[in-house]
Amino acid sequence: MSNITLAPEASDSLPALSKPTGLLSWIASVDHKQIGIMYMITALIFLVIGGVEALLVRLQLIVPNAQVLSPQTYNQMFTMHGTTMIFLVLMPMLIGFGNYFVPLMIGAYDMAFPRMNALGLWLLVFGGLLMYYSFLIGQVPDGGWFMYAPLSEQPYTSHRGTDYWALSILVMGIGSTTGAINFIVTVLTMRAPGMTLRRMPLFVWTTFATAIIILFAIPILNAGLAMLEADRLLGARFFNRGGGSPVLYQHVFWAFGHPEVYILILPVFGIISEVIPVFSRKPIFGYEFVAGSSFIITFLSFGVWAHHMFASGLGIGFNAFTAFGTMLISVPTGIKVFSWIATMWGGKLRFTTAMLFAVGFLITFTIGGITGVTFAIVPTDWQTTDSYYVVAHIHYVFVGGTLFGIYAAFYYWFPKMTGRMLSEKWGKIHFWFNFVAFNLTFFIQHFLGLVGMPRRVYTYPDLPGWTTMNMISTVGAFLSGLAHLIFMFNVFYSLRRGERAGDNPWDAWTLEWATTSPPPPHNFDELPPVRSARPLWDLAHPEDPDWKRGH
Repeated sequence: MSNITLAPEASDSLPALSKPTGLLSWIASVDHKQIGIMYMITALIFLVIGGVEALLVRLQLIVPNAQVLSPQTYNQMFTMHGTTMIFLVLMPMLIGFGNYFVPLMIGAYDMAFPRMNALGLWLLVFGGLLMYYSFLIGQVPDGGWFMYAPLSEQPYTSHRGTDYWALSILVMGIGSTTGAINFIVTVLTMRAPGMTLRRMPLFVWTTFATAIIILFAIPILNAGLAMLEADRLLGARFFNRGGGSPVLYQHVFWAFGHPEVYILILPVFGIISEVIPVFSRKPIFGYEFVAGSSFIITFLSFGVWAHHMFASGLGIGFNAFTAFGTMLISVPTGIKVFSWIATMWGGKLRFTTAMLFAVGFLITFTIGGITGVTFAIVPTDWQTTDSYYVVAHIHYVFVGGTLFGIYAAFYYWFPKMTGRMLSEKWGKIHFWFNFVAFNLTFFIQHFLGLVGMPRRVYTYPDLPGWTTMNMISTVGAFLSGLAHLIFMFNVFYSLRRGERAGDNPWDAWTLEWATTSPPPPHNFDELPPVRSARPLWDLAHPEDPDWKRGH
């Protein structure tokens, strides 16, 4: 089969004077690659802001009875840290990678709805600005990233931080929903000839599954936010006043909140499923199981929300149902972990920085998954709920899982996006610094929780062991901040002086490596034939009959 030649898009043949230039060319862009990069830049900016907020929280907790922050400022910092990291860092970063690489990986020239794609980006940006505008007027949200009622239903006249929080997340949620629709339509309708569903890269599969979760989970959150604002501004009675139910708010929030965990981790499963095979020089073990388990997770993620609410008195029957669902959802996740280990087993491993972060992800995310299973056991959950054990668990999932996966993606795909390699020397320094500092910060928090330290407390008494463990955690947090600065330095250094990458520096197999680095506006001048999930392998090994067996 000959290569498929693609004509450049009509927009590429327009006169140069009709195209915006400079900064305006980015602001006005509907190119999925530029939009993806702007998502990532936005997320990196908020990563710095959210990181500073985390360091202030840890500084307040370094010793008992510290006075670094006032109680109100402490509440504001941990609220804004959690909200920023989830809605303005991790989600946008993963949506950015999806924007950039899903069309390339399926052989498309753009997303299905380019202008709606740009709308999603700018709703994110303006939603973030709206939230942080609260700092300028001295009305910063302070009710936690979950904003539980009745704490979030203080009278409007005395505190407007909750309104900024709710309205900004509502705006960002609308943007996320438009992005989910775009991903689903793009994957279903824009695939290149020969790119059947069974031949799609696993990152495309997991992004597709994530879009389905977003499409059903974000409207639940948006409905809850609308009810919360109706209570606050219009005197409604959904969650608090005159017969409302605060537990109803918990149901609504966590019906979104637990699927949100998989919104933040499923795309990372796809990233790891791309990185490990390339640097093991083996096809992924159990491709069908890895793809299929993503959709099992998608379905089950909507049935386990109430394990966040075991302490709220839901009843034995409901607790038992949720506990069973929570244990069940660990099975498809475990399938993926064993698939990645089996892929590495016997492979020709190359421990590039991307591979190191993938292996680091396997270790830290597995720890987070095991501690998560303990929350499915109701008596164990009762002992550890609202303690620092929960703080340790969530950070092992979101930092040791999601953020480590994002770093693996950066080191793997940076050459494709920029045409230059990230420094492997600085990358490995970054990995080891980050891995050690992360575990220093959060592993010890499991023990803080087990000895009784509650989370979300402004300070604590000088009890045996508490000061030492908090000091170790705070030192680890500042070392983690230094590790992130090393990464930023590596990015800026490599953009200017990095080694030229070429089109396929990793000898990878998926379609994004079949075009130039960085790709042209129309993505491809021609496409290789797609006869399997590894089209570039087929092109380099035409004698290999593997594709005939559908692999």
